[in-house]
Amino acid sequence: MLTLYGLGVTVGAGIYVLVGATAAQAGPYAPVAFLLAAIVVGFTAFSYAELSTRYPVSAGEAAYVEAGFGVNWLTTLVGLAVAASGVISAAAVSIGAASYLHPLTGIAEDQLVIGVVAIMGLIAIWGITQSVTIAAVITIIEVSGLALVIYWGFGVAEPVGVAPAQMIPPLQGPHWVGIGTASLLAFFAFVGFEDMANVAEEVKDPARTMPRAIIWTLVLATIIYIATTSAVIFSVPLDVLAASAAPLALVFAAAPAGIQQGFAVVAVVATVNGILIQMIMASRVIYGMADRGHLPGMLAAVSPRTQTPVLATVCVALVIMTLALAFPIAALAARTSQVVLAIFAVVNVALISIKRSSELDIAYFRVPIIVPYLGLASSIVLFGVSFL
Repeated sequence: MLTLYGLGVTVGAGIYVLVGATAAQAGPYAPVAFLLAAIVVGFTAFSYAELSTRYPVSAGEAAYVEAGFGVNWLTTLVGLAVAASGVISAAAVSIGAASYLHPLTGIAEDQLVIGVVAIMGLIAIWGITQSVTIAAVITIIEVSGLALVIYWGFGVAEPVGVAPAQMIPPLQGPHWVGIGTASLLAFFAFVGFEDMANVAEEVKDPARTMPRAIIWTLVLATIIYIATTSAVIFSVPLDVLAASAAPLALVFAAAPAGIQQGFAVVAVVATVNGILIQMIMASRVIYGMADRGHLPGMLAAVSPRTQTPVLATVCVALVIMTLALAFPIAALAARTSQVVLAIFAVVNVALISIKRSSELDIAYFRVPIIVPYLGLASSIVLFGVSFL
């Protein structure tokens, strides 16, 4: 269930809406941008795997920073940044959901954004077991949709895009600037595994479950992303792909109407899943911080009926709606990536501090100390690339 939770927010939040924007930056080398992003994420994923077993609590990053630095203002800042990353990410994905849903309904995209976010907010309030169960079912659907994209792109659609041999970049050349810039957008597609740390308090046996689920989520997401991106740029012209907010639907442009409509439904389901899980994460972070005195106590109020933080969830939903109506998808994705990379850097420093000061405990999942150093360095490099 936890791996499906991680895949749900990771896969749904990125690949369904950002392949076009990534291809606009990296051109035929878009799959390489996803691979570079996966490497950056990988080091920090292992850091999270250790930290989530040491501190299996809501608002995980804030707890890690509190343990590593013991500075209240920094703890509050990081916790708010984590919540902000989830909210901004959900806003970006809600735009993608509306883009897929508009052709099916004819309803204005702004109205669809409001409706989708409101419905996901109600599901999040309903209960954590119900929310994660729904998210797990949707994840199976969305991964099946990507499998269909891979099959159709390589096996059925006319190959009017980039040949596989042309997707491998030369070792030197100016194209690496575009690949590096695109990797920031591709990084957004991996945002999600860190959300798993924020439900650790609700996970049975986190010392065993959290590391396995985080690693499986990253490995499976990387394979799915590279295969899907390759299939799309193989079957869709790059100029057409770069201009689309619903890029995967382009693979089925020449398919029968029933298949096009069926995939559009799957894409809508996939993207709303990302909204739901980011909403769950952000509300738990706000709840966890309020519960520890870093935010107003009323945000820690839990409904006796649903056992969910209702006020925190409502606040998150309202901010998501506002951002989605005010900013374009590419800007929201880039800001999410920058915020998350900054969080990654601080979390890796916190783990370095914790590992240096704490005694070895066999109850924890542990990584070599070089891992958080590599996570810190790679996060800083990609963060710097975002300003080029």
